[in-house]
Amino acid sequence: MSALSDNLVTFAILAYLVAMIGHAVEYALGNARTRTAAAAPVRELVGAGGPVPTSPAPIAPSGGDGRSKRRARLAGLIAVGATAVAAVLHLAALVTRGLAADRMPWGNMYEFVLTVTFIGVAAWLVVLWNRPSLRKLGLFLTLVMVLLVATAELVLYVPIVPLVPALNSYWFVIHVSTIVFASGIFLLGVVPAVGFLMRNGYEHGKRSFPYSLAKRLPGAVGLERLTFALHAFAFPIFTFAVIAGAIWAEAAWGRPWGWDPKETWAFISWVVYAGYLHARATPSVKRNVATWIAVLGFLTMLMNLFGVNIFFTGLHSYGGLN
Repeated sequence: MSALSDNLVTFAILAYLVAMIGHAVEYALGNARTRTAAAAPVRELVGAGGPVPTSPAPIAPSGGDGRSKRRARLAGLIAVGATAVAAVLHLAALVTRGLAADRMPWGNMYEFVLTVTFIGVAAWLVVLWNRPSLRKLGLFLTLVMVLLVATAELVLYVPIVPLVPALNSYWFVIHVSTIVFASGIFLLGVVPAVGFLMRNGYEHGKRSFPYSLAKRLPGAVGLERLTFALHAFAFPIFTFAVIAGAIWAEAAWGRPWGWDPKETWAFISWVVYAGYLHARATPSVKRNVATWIAVLGFLTMLMNLFGVNIFFTGLHSYGGLN
């Protein structure tokens, strides 16, 4: 089962890579434009008051443009299908890892990253099912999946080992499941957040990199609303996870809070995300300022996941890395 899980992770990475390429092809081919009569000689209508120029009338796209659009749409649909296949392989890898370990597959950084990324891609497929117009965000989502899942396999991988004694508790399922779920939604939430920042700049006339990447993204308003909805959904779950962790710490170590590095960074993340939601609800705060706070919140989550486990030691050092 362990070897099967490892192979399934490899196949999932390849499927995410295919999906990313498909989205990139859609992005590249989706530049067929409808020409307007503004580029053609101005037509005039002769009336009593003299010549009156008509409004520019759209001219049907050429056959080549039509084929490009069809190919772009096909590439996008293939990318979505590949993402769904990758998600199934991803889930199968987690299930077989759990069966091999005879526990929930959340005992180290490798397993945690695999689970968080699966939650993120599963949530993305749900969002995409309800809002197909967001499909072009898939390029950035699959890029994140390739980077994180490949990092998990190539850098964070550890063989299956029993849980450390402190984790042998029913609170393991309660605390870790909620923190994993919230982290996966935050992972998804940062994708439209970054997309909004780029698209908002593009809509305000910025054409340099990286704003030029947002040329074919959905409108900034929709991306910003999606960012808020995802964070508003994840934040209460994250809050419960932090509280559950404190209760578990009281039972395991005799104190609910000890400013352990992971506890400290979890608190920092909570404060930053609370600040984002407060800023988002404050009319005087610009949307792009609030969204930058959300991006900062995700950076603190990455620090909590990678930095704390790699650079610090403490009661939460369960990364499994030497």
